[in-house]
Amino acid sequence: MMVRSLIFLLLSFSYLVAEQVYLAPEKFIAQSFEQDPEVQHLWMNPEIKEKVKKTFGKAYPGFRIKYWKSGNRTAWILGEIGKCKPITTGYLVEGNEIKEMRVLIYRESHGWEVRYPFFTKQFSGIYLEKPNRLSRSIDGISGATLSVNALTRLARLALLFHREATS
Repeated sequence: MMVRSLIFLLLSFSYLVAEQVYLAPEKFIAQSFEQDPEVQHLWMNPEIKEKVKKTFGKAYPGFRIKYWKSGNRTAWILGEIGKCKPITTGYLVEGNEIKEMRVLIYRESHGWEVRYPFFTKQFSGIYLEKPNRLSRSIDGISGATLSVNALTRLARLALLFHREATS
């Protein structure tokens, strides 16, 4: 009985440790704009859903996507499964290119290196080329391939969403 309780406690603790909040989403939004941005929604009509499938490789959940906008600058809080658990990210887009990408919440047990600036700064200045490719490749991290792939897909999605929201 004692061993079972200890195992349960350790598993519960490892689950809690696995989620790391590196930057709260509301703080990412506050840091991304000089003045308060407008909260808006991008409605996922059939045309946008089709573009999402081509760009993201699959459907993205939801009927509307919340974003923040001021001028030609938008901020997106997006999530995607890495290996098993969701990764929450923030993308700041202006002039159809990514200005900043941040890993906000990481829940996986491996691959957390994607949160460091040496990795995230690769996304700065990237834009979407036809057909739905990033303007340059993203260097991977050994042991974090699935997380790198998820963040790269989300970058394409943030750029597509920005284009749809500002056109």
